[in-house]
Amino acid sequence: MEYVNLGPTDLKVSKICLGTMTWGLQNSEADGHAQMDYALEQGVNFFDTAEMYAVPPSAETYGKTETIIGTWFQKRQNRDKVILASKIIGPGPRWVRGGKALIDPDNIKSALTDSLKRLQTDYIDLYQLHWPNRGSYHFGQHWHYNPDPANTDAILDNLAAVLHCLQDQIKAGKIRHIGISNETSWGTMQYLRLAAEQGLPRMVSIQNEYSLLNRLFEPDLAEVALREKIGLLAWSPLATGMLSGKYAAGQMPAGARWNLLKKFNQRDTPAAHAAVDAYAALARQHGLDPAQMALAFVNDRPFVTANIIGATSLEQLKSNIDSIQLKLGADVLKEINAIRRQYPIPF
Repeated sequence: MEYVNLGPTDLKVSKICLGTMTWGLQNSEADGHAQMDYALEQGVNFFDTAEMYAVPPSAETYGKTETIIGTWFQKRQNRDKVILASKIIGPGPRWVRGGKALIDPDNIKSALTDSLKRLQTDYIDLYQLHWPNRGSYHFGQHWHYNPDPANTDAILDNLAAVLHCLQDQIKAGKIRHIGISNETSWGTMQYLRLAAEQGLPRMVSIQNEYSLLNRLFEPDLAEVALREKIGLLAWSPLATGMLSGKYAAGQMPAGARWNLLKKFNQRDTPAAHAAVDAYAALARQHGLDPAQMALAFVNDRPFVTANIIGATSLEQLKSNIDSIQLKLGADVLKEINAIRRQYPIPF
């Protein structure tokens, strides 16, 4: 396993981060415990979760993933072996805090208290803001994300209040570091500016979607990540499994995540399937597993702190973790860039 510093902190996190969002719906408590056992044995010391998980989100699955992690900590008594990341949701779900969920001081204090209880721990190493109050261009919304400059002052006041509240939670020992998720370049820089100007805690990571099929992080946020030491925690590096080839030629494997989607699936486009076919052909040409090639590409990016992998089986988990051993040659990377030029934003 490879380890890197989490932003400017002294925490060394594994380049492979264990994603957990299937536990409590696609996976049982026993499955989750087995995955955590295996990952830790392989040197994965970085686990990522959220109050919203399991997914797809619902009132019935809300908080279940954190609960499964909590029972594992209680049984294994190994909290000190794991660098744990979790998240507070932004506005949206009607079943969270009476439909009044926001990123604001009151919600942070309430959400953090409940997460700590479910996780059966006194502290979270990295507490992240799952998505901004003002919306996000993630989750298939990049085609109609339209920022409104009229509310800029109110947004900045909120960001400062959030940082002050998070500072209080750090002083209380409930969290160690903070991060953002599904953020823009502007939002990221505003958090960093306010922290520097007001002596407030600094965001140390940004968790956005990134894969061969979704490279919206480049070039602007990539430069921010490198120059400001706020590295990417890449979510969905296999584009919900697409890059493994499991949905090729119209396949829909039993138990696959796409079977659970109850709304429009933004990734299911002709261009995305064509791009997957091209990447799979490239992998075969070089004797590589398509999923491992896709993960190795993310692992190799200089702005990536950690690659968040998830799996519904131990077999998938083993293959995903083993991607850390694969280093792509210059010829493969050149051909990847050629495919990207053909399918720059396929969904």
